[in-house]
Order: sequence, then structure tokens, then C-alpha cells
Amino acid sequence: MRIGVVSDTHNHLPNVARIVALFREARVERVIHTGDITQPKTLDAFAALDVPLVAVYGNNDAERSGLEAAASRHGMELCEPPLELHWAGRCILVVHDPLELDLHLARHHDVALHGHDHQHVVDQRGETLVFNPGECAGHMPGRNAVGVLDLARLEAELLRF
Repeated sequence: MRIGVVSDTHNHLPNVARIVALFREARVERVIHTGDITQPKTLDAFAALDVPLVAVYGNNDAERSGLEAAASRHGMELCEPPLELHWAGRCILVVHDPLELDLHLARHHDVALHGHDHQHVVDQRGETLVFNPGECAGHMPGRNAVGVLDLARLEAELLRF
């Protein structure tokens, strides 16, 4: 299973449109957003993907009622971190802030995803793959990226734009 991983979109709608195109080209089957969506219009833009999207709240997701309404309208799941998913025989931990990993990461997690710091991370903590695709909100020109996670091979690929 190929999963699109995105974080910290911060309502940058032109970049979200590009991310949707990248995920379509990569043929992802699901998308995980690790927080800082910021505005409901961002979820409206992601709805064009026509694949399930699951997200956790980030520290800049203050417009909760609007985000919840948009998620509900599009059949998306949006919740407080930590989120634990069981897909394709893998256990995935999703948080926003990497400091949350210290609180919630356990031996049974195959993958841990985070965002928050806009820094690309591919690391191993014991048997767990830790991945943050990094910047995609246009705050650091030339560093926009999202990720594709292959759950069968437990490999993360960076898609730069």
C-alpha cells in the first residue's frame, strides 16, 4: 500500500493543488496529514484526491469547528494526536510534534509520522521507521516536499516540488 504523507500545509492553497497532483501521479491509496492544516479550504482542496485522508491536529489548527465540518463533509478523519492506524499489516503512529514521539512511540509501531518543525526526517528508532516529509507550505523556498510511504517495503520517498 502506498500512502501519501503531508504536513504543515498552513493553508497554502497553490501548494496543496500541486500536492494533489503529485499524489495522483504517485498513485497513493490513502493520505495522512500530520497537522497544521490551518483552514477548512485546505481540506476542500485535498478532497479532489478522491482517496481517504486521515489527519491529526497541529498547534496551528485553531479553527477546529470549520476543520471538523470540512472533514465530515468530505468523509475525512481528523483527530487529536496521537493516532494509531493499522493498515496493510502495519502499525502506524501519527503525531504532530516530534516531541510527542517520546511519549507515545512503542515497540509495536512499524512507522511513526510527524511534522511541526518543517524538517525532512527519515530515521530508525529501533525497528520503527520515523518519517517527516518536511516543508510544503512555501515558508522555505526551494524546499517544498511531501512523502510517499510504501508500507510493504517500509520505505519512504520524498517528492520535491
